[in-house]
Amino acid sequence: MESYLLDWANLLLRWLHVITAIAWIGSSFYFVFLDSSLTPAADPKLREEGVTGELWAVHGGGFYHPVKYGLAPPALPPHLHWFYWEAYSTWLSGFALFTVSYLWNAGTYLVDRSLMNWSPGAAVSVALSFLVVFWILYDAICQLFGQRRNGDAIVGALVLGLVCAASWLACHWFAGRAAFLLVGAMVATAMSANVFFWIIPGQRKVVKSIEAGEPPDPVHGWRGKQRSVHNTYFTLPVVFAMLSNHYGFLYTHPHNWVVLVLMMFAGAAIRQFFVLRHGWKLGRNRHPAPYAAVGVAVIAATLAWLAPDTSAAARVASAPADYPALQKVLEQRCYQCHGAQVQMKNVRLDSPAAVKQHAQAVFQQSVVARTMPLNNATQITDAERALIGRWFEGGAKVD
Repeated sequence: MESYLLDWANLLLRWLHVITAIAWIGSSFYFVFLDSSLTPAADPKLREEGVTGELWAVHGGGFYHPVKYGLAPPALPPHLHWFYWEAYSTWLSGFALFTVSYLWNAGTYLVDRSLMNWSPGAAVSVALSFLVVFWILYDAICQLFGQRRNGDAIVGALVLGLVCAASWLACHWFAGRAAFLLVGAMVATAMSANVFFWIIPGQRKVVKSIEAGEPPDPVHGWRGKQRSVHNTYFTLPVVFAMLSNHYGFLYTHPHNWVVLVLMMFAGAAIRQFFVLRHGWKLGRNRHPAPYAAVGVAVIAATLAWLAPDTSAAARVASAPADYPALQKVLEQRCYQCHGAQVQMKNVRLDSPAAVKQHAQAVFQQSVVARTMPLNNATQITDAERALIGRWFEGGAKVD
């Protein structure tokens, strides 16, 4: 019953998390596009009021004319929309999902004893510390270097180094699948913390100053913009990390932390292309195609690097793939969780009839997705996975 309820919790929380993430990322992408596409106000009255940019757009059968005040409007409107619950609900639902999926059964899903033989409690404590420590270090980097000359480049380089270090540690301390998710959750936590600790408080101070008839401090607008831009570059790397748990060939690689860093870097580079293309259309910067080219090149290089060794596959191609050969692999690698004593997910593989019933799932999980055995706890080899594949493609015979 516990497993059944956890599956439902996982499904509903994942659904909620995707919905809230779409809302947050969608609003983030829109406002970055808006800032990058603003042109000086054509109406002198708007410029006198403090409007620094405007945009005309058409969508859904109507025309829109948003304007941006550089510091403060002449008067606050009666209804002011705030964008923050999209960020908060995304983090809350994501943390709840991470708890149900990994922290609740940390000994199974978080711990890989071939890497670190620690207790589930210790693993959970260290995993949670990743979220806190990364935010503290990232925030310190922004405050120390953000306003210096070439501050954006310095902050970008230092944050990249910080992500590399965190990825290396996570992939050497935790099961690969959990490590990828943890790094994504770590960066996503910094994104939500940017909203909670800097963007929204800064905006509230601006509003309070306007209500008091005082000139707002421009540092709040500068800092809010800085952290908002950081968040938009974090989005594609975080989305990749969240999707990675479906693709075992990524996190089971011996150098999985390098795979993670390369793909996250590619995502950030591609995001840079989309951010700058709006300014390029207005003649503000050069064509950003090189950024997209770099991102695509990194992905292509990673794809080539992770390609299976066809020569190794050829060497084992002559190995028998009948049921007796398959049974030896299942007995050594699968019976621990799918045998007479334990039947995880109600799957049992210690009889010909049961193997025939679950043949498609065995092939999908062990050969295609490479997600089973979980965290490769039983150390199944590539040759054994290939044998399972040949058995299935040969008709999945059990007689």
